[in-house]
Amino acid sequence: MSYKKRDAMDTAQIAVLLEPFLERPLLRSQLDQISIYIDLLLRWNARINLTAIRQEEEIVTRHFGESFFLARHLFPGSSDPLHPDLQPIEEETPAGVHGSTGYGVLGTGNCTPRVLDIGSGAGFPAVPLKLWAPHIHLTLIESNHKKAAFLREVARALTLTNINVIADRLETLVARPGFPRAQLVTFRAVERFDAILRQAVALLAPNATLALLIGVAQIAHLTALDTLDWRPPIPVPQSHTRVLSIGVLR
Repeated sequence: MSYKKRDAMDTAQIAVLLEPFLERPLLRSQLDQISIYIDLLLRWNARINLTAIRQEEEIVTRHFGESFFLARHLFPGSSDPLHPDLQPIEEETPAGVHGSTGYGVLGTGNCTPRVLDIGSGAGFPAVPLKLWAPHIHLTLIESNHKKAAFLREVARALTLTNINVIADRLETLVARPGFPRAQLVTFRAVERFDAILRQAVALLAPNATLALLIGVAQIAHLTALDTLDWRPPIPVPQSHTRVLSIGVLR
């Protein structure tokens, strides 16, 4: 059964708002999925606290824009699942942050890279990443059961496949024998940043990638992780304080 929208945000307006974050336009089908997603988010947000942002335009720029910005740097061939490689980022390395010693190729020889998103909340950046790169195997970790229920509803409404929502605490999963490690781990806004950072590293497969959407002040915390090679942080468009940080496990 298809999802029925009401008062859906115009997809042309969504496309315009996303332009600063992308190098090329999204497909019409992707814009339709975003419109459905926004409608669901606003409906559920009236009952549970998914996001403090209530204006649709700001939801597009702050949540979807930032998430797609991450996605296009990790999977530059958005419509080409045969080439999900990470590309080098040619920027000067700020003091105190390690530069990359390699490309940190993600998914070479494997068309279904395993991606793990921590503290998924309302689904950012994980669900837009799945819309951008449908070939990934996506697992969302969200300990709040109401938020996990929302994420499952989003997956159903957007007819997403190869996606799993786990309503459990991260430390429990890290300690679980045999819990699958991932080629890519992401997170965006989490409490207990340093603790989550260490646990995220524990969930990385060999030579895997950690991608974080963080504040500039948190960059200094990354240098404590000497098991990763960090690329220069990339400023998020329309923000003076947000960056994308990508580290590759040595």
